Amino acid sequence: MAKPTIVEAFERAGQGHVFAFFDQLAPAAQKQLLADAAEIDLQEIDHLTRTLLAKDATTGLNLDGLAPAPYERLPEKGGDAKTWTAAKTAGEAALRVGRVAAFTVAGGQGTRLGYDGPKGTFPVTPIRKKTLFQVFAEKIRAVGVRYGKPLPWFIMTSHANHAATESFFAEHAFFGLDRGHVHFFRQGRMPAVDLQGKILLEDKGVIAMSPDGHGGSLRALDRSGALDLMDKAGIDILSYFQVDNPLVRGIDPAFIGWHVLRGSEMSSKMVPKAYAGEKVGHFCAQNGQAIVIEYSDLPKSYQEEIDPAIGALRYIAGSIAIHIFDTKFIRRMAVGGEGVALPFHRADKKIPTIDAAGNAVKPDKPNGVKFEMFVFDALPFAKNPVIIETRREDDFSPVKNADGLDSPRTCADDQLRQFTRWLKANGAAVPADTIGLPPFAIEVSPLFGYDEDSFADAWKKLSPKPEIKAGLYLQP
Repeated sequence: MAKPTIVEAFERAGQGHVFAFFDQLAPAAQKQLLADAAEIDLQEIDHLTRTLLAKDATTGLNLDGLAPAPYERLPEKGGDAKTWTAAKTAGEAALRVGRVAAFTVAGGQGTRLGYDGPKGTFPVTPIRKKTLFQVFAEKIRAVGVRYGKPLPWFIMTSHANHAATESFFAEHAFFGLDRGHVHFFRQGRMPAVDLQGKILLEDKGVIAMSPDGHGGSLRALDRSGALDLMDKAGIDILSYFQVDNPLVRGIDPAFIGWHVLRGSEMSSKMVPKAYAGEKVGHFCAQNGQAIVIEYSDLPKSYQEEIDPAIGALRYIAGSIAIHIFDTKFIRRMAVGGEGVALPFHRADKKIPTIDAAGNAVKPDKPNGVKFEMFVFDALPFAKNPVIIETRREDDFSPVKNADGLDSPRTCADDQLRQFTRWLKANGAAVPADTIGLPPFAIEVSPLFGYDEDSFADAWKKLSPKPEIKAGLYLQP
């Protein structure tokens, strides 16, 4: 039997060991191994080995000329109210003509939550226990009704949860959305390598592969054909958010409008950090470019530095993974070229593998490297980037941990506070404690109101008004 061409390519690249046990595998396992190997760009792995794994590769962060990034303050924080109004008007105009689509990065599993399944299928709302996917679906559906133009929704899954995610949507009739407007595609993967750059095997016929990071979403959008679908539909604005944050205004007219009015290729939201060591990225400026530096990379002295002019943290702009992209910019970043590419980051990990004899190895210290890209690394390549301030209570309450900070409990409480604020702002009498929590659970369907404006409009139409009591569920 002739040797498959891909095996020869791996041998030429010094990675022939990937197929060391090929003849021992059943035909189905051989086919799967060849398919997995075909995902790997051997030239890319060679480049990463020479750059990120080389002994003389620099790992220190260059802080020369670093400064806080400028951002557009909210009107109540000193921002220009007229410009915010103009931005909202421009964003609403873009929604009415169908220029906007939603994009959710949803490759994660619920492991850290003690939940077996795609994270998007995790229940989060206070009363109805709607899942993350249902919350987003209803918000997107409601925006489409409000502006007279259904919004396409692109969802990036992982190899681990793709089939389960598609099945979940089918089982729930796509939560009332036109299934032709919901598009699923898989995130890219990268092989793990040992400290010399050799691709690791998880088993005799299984390459140790892992997702390529949320930055990989840009090239996945291109490779999957999603960008082509957007082009055909006249969509040039993509609203990006992650699956773990049900509070997010995934479609925010003012945010879209800032992006449009500034002619921006990539726009981002920030929240003022709650405290110096909060684990969020920092929006910074360096060499005339906007950048994001992870909390783990920015020295503690910078994180704690106080700006005497305002008596607050100098590096206060926290990144919460909410962005807007111009679709042509995504294409440019995905295709790449000289000096235009997201950098890969290395993460040293303990990776279960096998030795040359095929015996299982469970390392007790890092034995290999995983490579991933971060989506915020696109910011320095973008023309006219804009960063706007948002209220944490309106946009950010992720579900990451089983308990403590960023848990289902804290997120449910933040939802209750939001519903209470909306009701009070419209004249309803709602009891609440000193931190804004009502003494009982209530819930507002996104189909009734998904933000302050839509809620106010729906509330005005109610006659008589409902009694505010335990178990109140507002829906159309």
